[in-house]
Amino acid sequence: MKFVRFIMKNAALASVPKHIEHFSKFSPSPLSMKQFLDFGSINACEKTSFVFLRQELPVRLSNIMKEINLLPDKLLTTPSVQIVQSWYIQSLMEILEFLDKNPDDYKVLGEFVDTLVTIRNRHNDVVPTMAQGIIEYKETFPQDPMTNQNIQYFLDRFYMSRISIRMLINQHTLIFDGTLNPVHPNTIGSIDPHCVVGDVVQDAFHSAKMLCDQYYLRSPDMVLQEMHGKKKAKHPMSIVYVPSHLYHMLFELFKNAMRATIETHDNSNTLPAIQVLVSLGDEDLSIKVSDKGGGVPFRRIENLFSYMYSTAPAPQIGEHTRPPLAGFGYGLPISRLYAKYFQGDLQLYSMEGHGTDAVIYLKALSTDSIERLPVYNKTALRNYKVSQEADDWCIPSKEPIDMSIYKVPK
Repeated sequence: MKFVRFIMKNAALASVPKHIEHFSKFSPSPLSMKQFLDFGSINACEKTSFVFLRQELPVRLSNIMKEINLLPDKLLTTPSVQIVQSWYIQSLMEILEFLDKNPDDYKVLGEFVDTLVTIRNRHNDVVPTMAQGIIEYKETFPQDPMTNQNIQYFLDRFYMSRISIRMLINQHTLIFDGTLNPVHPNTIGSIDPHCVVGDVVQDAFHSAKMLCDQYYLRSPDMVLQEMHGKKKAKHPMSIVYVPSHLYHMLFELFKNAMRATIETHDNSNTLPAIQVLVSLGDEDLSIKVSDKGGGVPFRRIENLFSYMYSTAPAPQIGEHTRPPLAGFGYGLPISRLYAKYFQGDLQLYSMEGHGTDAVIYLKALSTDSIERLPVYNKTALRNYKVSQEADDWCIPSKEPIDMSIYKVPK
């Protein structure tokens, strides 16, 4: 019997490239926050969701799996990247088993929920495992700007794809597993139709403050202000959003702001407060987190969003060579992806010697909050093959200029 299962599994594995080729020909179908909300609250139908996901998940998985194969061979052969690939292959195979199953069978629907939970748990460590693969690659092979550019392009798309896949899985499992979220009983899956922004700001701040107090034995305070247009908001502002996504972004920004503030004002008895401004307009809800932590040089701003620049091995247990608030590489780039996922953004504006303003931009209207999804096509393929732009600007030289070269010929 074991031998038969072994043969069947090998046969299924052999067909994986064919399935990836097939499903990668389709573009993912982006959903708006309003569609997620309407489906979960008004037209919640497990059968409809099942039929959609058994097609959509293979499309999203296959699109990004095609791109994984475009990475440099030396990166693909690292043990960590191979583990990630094996997880994606296994998850794709498990979803494909439901393609010909009857959506009217309640047993099938229950098995599908169980499978999605298994897939979600399997992929919990995708981010750190892929990060470890980058570390293995950097430690073994010399770096070049062209390859780094391609890896940055891929990882933005890979992690965005992962966010979207987890969003679909969470919506289905949370809505149809029959249990209410005790912490957020009014949520539709992972979406809160009335996400009170100020509450999430406070939650993220106090979590970061607790970490900061543990390590530095002190922490800066926060001053929160909410504006609706030009006037101070009379009521707490709320939007349709995923609280866990917003919390993730804010927690990262508060950690960075607190660390910078304390290290800059190390010899001072008082710490300048972190200023948070929430502003709601007709199109955007913006959240600005401002610190007086000394800022960073302008040339380093983009490096803060680079996976290749910031990736660092996680410290060993008991090792305290780096403060826990420093983050270990992917905090800012992943946070920016969470903001961009529903057509927002995260930007840093820093003044070296003074401090940094970090601004999260979110769509104010749920109809405008539409998934931003990578698609594998000729344009994507071209981005992996393009060479670095020609350097047609002068390179500054620190050597004194030999003026004799400018002598006019007689």
